Amino acid sequence: MKFVDEAKIRVEAGNGGDGALSFRREKFVPRGGPDGGDGGRGGSIYLAANSGLNTLADFRYSTQFRAPHGERGGGRKCSGKAGEDLAILVPLGTLVRDADTGELIGDITRSGERLLVAKGGRGGLGNTHFKSSTNRAPRHIVPGTPGEQRELLLELQLLADVGLLGLPNAGKSTFLRAVSEARPKVADYPFTTLHPQLGVVRVGMNRSFVVADIPGLIEGAAEGAGLGIRFLRHLARTRILLHLVDMAPMDPDANPVRGVRSIAAELKKFSPALAKRERWLVLNKMDLVPPQEREQRVQALIRALRWKRPVFAISAATGAGCRELTAQLMSHLERVKALPAAMPAAEAGSNA
Repeated sequence: MKFVDEAKIRVEAGNGGDGALSFRREKFVPRGGPDGGDGGRGGSIYLAANSGLNTLADFRYSTQFRAPHGERGGGRKCSGKAGEDLAILVPLGTLVRDADTGELIGDITRSGERLLVAKGGRGGLGNTHFKSSTNRAPRHIVPGTPGEQRELLLELQLLADVGLLGLPNAGKSTFLRAVSEARPKVADYPFTTLHPQLGVVRVGMNRSFVVADIPGLIEGAAEGAGLGIRFLRHLARTRILLHLVDMAPMDPDANPVRGVRSIAAELKKFSPALAKRERWLVLNKMDLVPPQEREQRVQALIRALRWKRPVFAISAATGAGCRELTAQLMSHLERVKALPAAMPAAEAGSNA
């Protein structure tokens, strides 16, 4: 299925039913009083979280949603039937905005969560409510109110603990395959990843975290070059970023230091807050580097970048170093999640 991370829909809640104008008609009651019932309320529209969905693809063709109207009131003080509420299923991580004002209506992040996006109209009042000592036969009713109507922008931001960054062909998809059950496409040409991929990494009994891989970034991405910049929003909820670096690029003129700095620059252009997120360097494809040169290359890159945060040298293709990296990630995430809500994990500035 094609990945869709944005959608625009129109929602129309149901109108409230009108109140009834009615009078009692009984054989031995010559002046029967008013008995008009109230109208039923209109159906409201909710967005409901569904953990089984991971795309907004269902909204490519279904863009109009209407809830039923409330029914008109009846005689004998009978109230009209209320319109049934409508629940629209969306994936976890969906941001909901008003298309006209840009106002953020809600952020759906918990399984089973429901967000009211269009409230149904109120039911009208029947003429029973207007009876008084001076008006025994009221002919006044209150009509039902219209339901809310609005256009919504839905934006999906994947829920992941760890996000993968890197140039095309840095080995992000290979790494995701090595540490999780996810099976993204892997090939020896750039941009094999065309949309975000999620993988669950299991470190032990009841110990796991979710990794998100997005298409590779290139220089100029913030101005629209390449593919990855439009998917960077999916890293907004992550607690830590892994910056994968190809230590054995096929292009002899490629410079890993320049590559790290270019990604950091694009990240800062896209979102200064995301650029300050905790970011670890993962030096990949070390199996292709001559053994006698490995330590020298690693230390040279660290010195050139003046990197102070964790650095891991791995080979996603062979699995070397991946177990140690995932164990460190699990421990870090457990420490971060244990922090009180009022004391979020500190976000160091960009090193590159």
